[in-house]
Amino acid sequence: MQMGYNLNLEQTQKLVMTSELCQAIAVLQLSSMELSMYIERQLEENPLLEIRDDVVDEEEERQEYGVDWEEYFDERYGGGRDKEIASRENSRDQQECGCEKFLSRAPTLPEYLLFQLNLSCCRGRDKLIGEYLIGNIDQNGYLRVSLTEVAEVLRVTISEANRVLALIQSFDPVGVGARNVQECLLIQVSYLNINSELINKLIDDHLVDLAKGKLIKIAHNLGVTIQEIQRSADLLRTLDPKPGRNFTNLNDTCYIVPDVVLEKVGSEYIIFVNDITVPQITINSTYRSLLAKDRNTDSNTRRFVENKLNAAVWLLRSIEQRRLTLYKVTGCLVELQKEFLEYGIKYLKPLNLKKVAEMVGLHESTVSRATSNKYIQTPRGVFEMKFFFSTGLSNTAGTMTSAGSIKKMLQEIVAGEDPGFPLNDQKIAELLRQKGIEISRRTVAKYRDELNIPAIQRRKRY
Repeated sequence: MQMGYNLNLEQTQKLVMTSELCQAIAVLQLSSMELSMYIERQLEENPLLEIRDDVVDEEEERQEYGVDWEEYFDERYGGGRDKEIASRENSRDQQECGCEKFLSRAPTLPEYLLFQLNLSCCRGRDKLIGEYLIGNIDQNGYLRVSLTEVAEVLRVTISEANRVLALIQSFDPVGVGARNVQECLLIQVSYLNINSELINKLIDDHLVDLAKGKLIKIAHNLGVTIQEIQRSADLLRTLDPKPGRNFTNLNDTCYIVPDVVLEKVGSEYIIFVNDITVPQITINSTYRSLLAKDRNTDSNTRRFVENKLNAAVWLLRSIEQRRLTLYKVTGCLVELQKEFLEYGIKYLKPLNLKKVAEMVGLHESTVSRATSNKYIQTPRGVFEMKFFFSTGLSNTAGTMTSAGSIKKMLQEIVAGEDPGFPLNDQKIAELLRQKGIEISRRTVAKYRDELNIPAIQRRKRY
């Protein structure tokens, strides 16, 4: 076999992920709040970027409309507005600036318990123990430290720690400071003056079986009727096993900023890409003129400004492309899911990324990035954009029915059943088949679990 050297010339094409393309992809999948923080970081790093000032100059506004409003009011009212109107406005401003107009923050659970501890008769050593115990109560209201550990750390006796703990357990919310769920429920039962030996036995020995709905087994073990067990279980369900969960935490997020706002005007839906929270940026004209006019600039300085200018231009293009992509994808979702917007969840259609991508002329991954971590505000509420992409099942009409619509039907069937004779999953599947939906028993069980609807044993009333 003869060996030798050959020189071949080939032409190939390949996609290279440049830094600009990576930036465009990253900007596309950011939500409004995340985009605001991203732009603020870019403003710190790139000197060519600046926040655009849209304030119109007073002189330009006067020339545009031809009216000097200050002169107009001076001539009409003699030095602005008359004194009576001015004094009336001043008095109204003073009334509106009361203490109740200022924002306040709800207290956290430790703050609320410390406030009650300071109002109690607890002083000195006992107060120190109380502060240590409150500091070891979690967000659900349970004590996460043993009395033995408290005694060792604070060098006190266990009886002293137990006495202060009993004081804290008398605070509001009822059940706070308990060491387990049984103690929490017993504290609430004692506070409500419920003198029932059966309820105490259920809490102490049969709480797990009660949660699983094994009422017949409990009634057999305790030698009582199943109706008594069910009445006691109904009473226990009115108690709160997590008394501290109604208090806010410092890091709680209490609101969602929608990325797209959908308004109905007449019979049409108007789409607004919500960029109010996003800083409006532009390129600094000083640096731009420096490149255009000054040719004697140092080469390193010129290269630095050119790189920053290119980065700024790409960022502006990426933000604008994100806005256009969001608008097109939202318009497609509105067109496909208009019946849902008009009539509700039962009319939600099955939809996948591929169909939307074909309609807007984009790749599926682009549509996925455009809808991830984003919310849309509609006349029917605020939804995650991924909500409109739903799986479905075939029906007898040859079309598909979305999972959301089937779940709504399932809820209506369970809500209308006889509590004494609830429907099992097989019967629910047969009722759905009568409505033209081809569904199996296992799928019904899956949807029921997702809706937090208990099984037939726990729904039955005796």
